[in-house]
Amino acid sequence: MLTCNMDVEERSVWLRATPGAAAMAQPFYCTEAGNFYGRAHFATARTDKDSYILFYTLSGSGLIEQNDQRIELPAGSALLLNCRTPQSYCTAPRQDHWHHYWVHLDGAGVANLAEVLLPQGRLSAVPVSRLEMQPLFESLTSEWEHGTTAAQIETGLLLHRMLALMARQLLAGDESRSNRTLIEHAAEFIRQHYAEPLSLDRLLGQTPVSKSWFLRLFRQYMGTTPYNFLLSTRITRAKELLVLTDFSISEIAHQVGFGDESNFSTRFAAMVGQSPQQYRKSAMKPAGAE
Repeated sequence: MLTCNMDVEERSVWLRATPGAAAMAQPFYCTEAGNFYGRAHFATARTDKDSYILFYTLSGSGLIEQNDQRIELPAGSALLLNCRTPQSYCTAPRQDHWHHYWVHLDGAGVANLAEVLLPQGRLSAVPVSRLEMQPLFESLTSEWEHGTTAAQIETGLLLHRMLALMARQLLAGDESRSNRTLIEHAAEFIRQHYAEPLSLDRLLGQTPVSKSWFLRLFRQYMGTTPYNFLLSTRITRAKELLVLTDFSISEIAHQVGFGDESNFSTRFAAMVGQSPQQYRKSAMKPAGAE
């Protein structure tokens, strides 16, 4: 069942076709497409349709709802939706328009990529450059007008490229989040084990990536090298012990992971600008004392 308020400008385009057997044998094919200049009250609600729909927003913003999910689709973003489950979409609240491309598509290739673009059925607005996506939709419209079997097959290739662009963006985002998590875990490992002999090889044993890639990622996310991060963690803890305890400098050096007092004092002075003894004395000086 379909209900809609076709509040669109007259220049909007709606294309329909019945794909032939050759087209439907392809992994990607489409049955409808459009270039809609939706106004403020444009809205569609559907209980089911045996296909997927792909949106790409050119300007304004749309609101997509399905399975208790509400996701806004701003300019420069694409979204794949499985129409076999009730859904609705409209111009987003507080927006006066939603200019968007859309296409109903299906096929085994679409279903396979849907596993990436709709993980566990979760809707995802995927940022895709207009310079990349718009020419594909324009080419799709051009091929549609030819109406030949060859054109339908070419349309399938265009659909594949659209979905591949989206999948690439999503997977790149997943990789970025995975990399950040990896480095956060490495940093936490340093915080937990700073007092122990901690080599780069031991740190690499906690990660599934190469040495060069790990060092690059660590500097990217932490702004420094693993060694300098370890050194900073040790010196920070040493400063606390100098102020809060009466441990000797040698005891503190060993408690924070330095093998000897001399090396500790040298590193401490280089980072803090004072020797450990000077730091303790200045930190313990009463406020206002000369």
